[in-house]
Amino acid sequence: MRTVAYSAWLLLLCAAAAACRQAGAGAENLDYLSLPAFSGDAIQVVVEIPAGTNRKIEYDETRKNFAVDEIAGKARVIDFLPYPGNYGFIPSTYMDPALGGDGGPLDVLVIGESAATGTVMAARPIAALLLLDEGQLDTKIIAVPADSSLQVMKAGDFQEFSMAYDGAKHIIENWFLYYDGLGTTEFKGWRDEQYALEEVRKWMSANEHN
Repeated sequence: MRTVAYSAWLLLLCAAAAACRQAGAGAENLDYLSLPAFSGDAIQVVVEIPAGTNRKIEYDETRKNFAVDEIAGKARVIDFLPYPGNYGFIPSTYMDPALGGDGGPLDVLVIGESAATGTVMAARPIAALLLLDEGQLDTKIIAVPADSSLQVMKAGDFQEFSMAYDGAKHIIENWFLYYDGLGTTEFKGWRDEQYALEEVRKWMSANEHN
């Protein structure tokens, strides 16, 4: 029993060390926020939080690295189910508060297997989830990897997403409504992939005038 317990503890220690290395990997001297929003006809996504992770990892614009967000000096760990996809942002976008945005880049959830923090991947939007967070517009672009070999969900647009993966759609909606506590976020609706692309271009324009 002692051997089993020690092995389990060692595995947890190694996993924690790997997560710390992952959170800072490849971040030095690269301004992720200024990368292009598009790669060809696909959007570019900077992954902050790998799928299956509970730690709230964010990109620090000043230090140009990734770190676990802290509240009162303690690492912020989501007290809920892990992130259902790779969560991050679209570079070269800015959700201007003057236009109802939250003052940060446009958020995106890429449905797929876990990708390391700091990964920059090409993705195709299939939907936009509209939320209100403390009175501010908080749009989440829902996407799949542009590389078909990396896709775990064969949805190319909002119609396929809604018809073939309605269960996943509801899981994602409910995850964002409840992960930060009941009543903190208000659901405003779903929009299709064309709306999602228009949102990217809208907040790219806002970024250019910021």
